[in-house]
Amino acid sequence: MKTKKLGIILNGVTGRMGMNQHLIRSVLPIIAQGGIKVTDDLTLMPDPILIGRNAAKVKELANKHGIARWSTDLAGALKNENDEIFFDAASTQLRPKLLKQAIKAG
Repeated sequence: MKTKKLGIILNGVTGRMGMNQHLIRSVLPIIAQGGIKVTDDLTLMPDPILIGRNAAKVKELANKHGIARWSTDLAGALKNENDEIFFDAASTQLRPKLLKQAIKAG
């Protein structure tokens, strides 16, 4: 069976919704259960990178939950071809600008 890492940019993850609902209650349990079995031959394994404005908060969150990748550099994360999904949990009023940035990055 093949396991494919699925790079996910989790932006704004130090906020309540991004941290609790999306990281802790969704992404981490999928990782803990061994990924998502798509077919008998393929499992997708989330490989998150945590992105936030406050380096100390992002690093603490990543360390607490065993996430190896974190950054404050969204533009840099968007350049990584292995990160195929952009998830935004930043402030609602910032969303249009951030989504345009992600779309432009591909």
